[in-house]
Amino acid sequence: MTATSSAPKGPASYFPAIEKKYGRPIAEWKTLIRSSPLVKHMELVAWLKTEHAMGHGHANALVAHTLAEPKGE
Repeated sequence: MTATSSAPKGPASYFPAIEKKYGRPIAEWKTLIRSSPLVKHMELVAWLKTEHAMGHGHANALVAHTLAEPKGE
């Protein structure tokens, strides 16, 4: 059996679990990340872990995906 090509890959594969566990849509998390005065990847990960009690893997996935997007999205 093969995985479907529509299945999310990379950091986005964590998004359903993040939304379920932390109760906010991904768009809201991305807005929080973009509005933070922090800009470095690991600073943002540490902030999500400290301020929002997020696990490292989930925080890392959100930050990586958000920082990889063009600024206008």
